[in-house]
Amino acid sequence: MPRELIALSPEEMALREYEAAEVGEGEMRVQSLYAAAKHGTEMSGVKGYSGKRGRYDAELQVFPDTGKGTGRASRVGNMFVGTVTAMGTGVKGFAEGDVALGYGPFREVHVVSTDRCWKMPHGVSWRSAVCLDPADFAMGAVRDGQVRIGDAVAVFGMGAIGLMAVQIAKLSGAYPIIAVDPLSNRRRAAQICGADLTLDPTACDAGVEIKKATENRGVDVAIEYSGNVHALQAAVRGVAFGGNVVAGAAPPPYGAGLDFGAEAHFNRPNLIFSRACSEPNREHPRWDEKRIYATCWRLLTEGKLTGDPIVTPVVAFEDLVTEYPKIASNPEQNIKLGTFFE
Repeated sequence: MPRELIALSPEEMALREYEAAEVGEGEMRVQSLYAAAKHGTEMSGVKGYSGKRGRYDAELQVFPDTGKGTGRASRVGNMFVGTVTAMGTGVKGFAEGDVALGYGPFREVHVVSTDRCWKMPHGVSWRSAVCLDPADFAMGAVRDGQVRIGDAVAVFGMGAIGLMAVQIAKLSGAYPIIAVDPLSNRRRAAQICGADLTLDPTACDAGVEIKKATENRGVDVAIEYSGNVHALQAAVRGVAFGGNVVAGAAPPPYGAGLDFGAEAHFNRPNLIFSRACSEPNREHPRWDEKRIYATCWRLLTEGKLTGDPIVTPVVAFEDLVTEYPKIASNPEQNIKLGTFFE
């Protein structure tokens, strides 16, 4: 039987067998070759804080705030690349033997609908392909922030989404692009992805340094994807008068450290919450997530966006049991954990 990775706790992972589903209409079976995690979202589930808000009430448009965690084993993993081995009726655009990208956890065999699958063009890096999901959210944030050619942009948090935001801002003609992260491996990746300046917020006042780097104006757009309260505060301090602060992260409740009575009160930035997968999009009906996906996939397959410096480290599927917990315990050693299946 095929196996999958599950999280028993933030520190304990396990491989367990599962029975692969039958292939139904519009579905295909895919044998995994590669896969990658989505650190921030998965940690919210593994650590249990996402479940404490309860399930979103779409009618009231609020979380009931139950105060209860999930407290159960959960699958982890985000996107996979694999070989199509079987197809159900009604499948179009794929053939057995094709290599496909899809959404799914770390598991050896997937049975998936083709609605959210993409055929891999020859020569496209699998590392770039599995960054379609972070590219989706980064594209939404850059568009929500209204980044225009010549704008100064700061991006906080050099995880996969932040590194994609740096690249997309670069493609938009932004200058300078300032990347802020306390981890040296992520600042190095930001330089590879096109950042003009990187800042370690533990070694400087990032808001002040952003002002100095922009002739004291501040950035036109600050994009926050670290989920850290101090990063959001630095974004508010570093943005220009009337500029845009894009809050893209979905953190647990913030503690002390956010002051809206100081720089925010004087410089009056626009605080914009961005979530590409929420419909309708801010630019509805012209833009929706389907169009964002199509745009990101084109840029990735054309080589204008890359995931090569982002998907690191890459380990064997068997080693995920010991390597996955390092997402939380050793963030300085990883950006977006990838795996290969032997």
